[in-house]
Amino acid sequence: MANSAQAQKRARQGEFRRRHNASFRSMVRTYLKKVIAGIQTGNYETATAAYNAAVPVIDRMADKGIIHKNKAARHKSRLNTAILALKAA
Repeated sequence: MANSAQAQKRARQGEFRRRHNASFRSMVRTYLKKVIAGIQTGNYETATAAYNAAVPVIDRMADKGIIHKNKAARHKSRLNTAILALKAA
């Protein structure tokens, strides 16, 4: 437990930021799930629309530091590869 007023304030701020960041991470996961669902249905247009909606969100969260930039790039690359394979099939 924090003993000083400064430590108590930092604990409060940290808890607020943890909850705020958790909601952002959850939002990213939701967008990723929508893209994956579109890919699994086999509908190229749906998957592409979901991917185009997810990319700005993923990039924004990477810029904010919610997720690492390499993780964002990895997600985008794998989803795009799956969508292109769907188009080719």
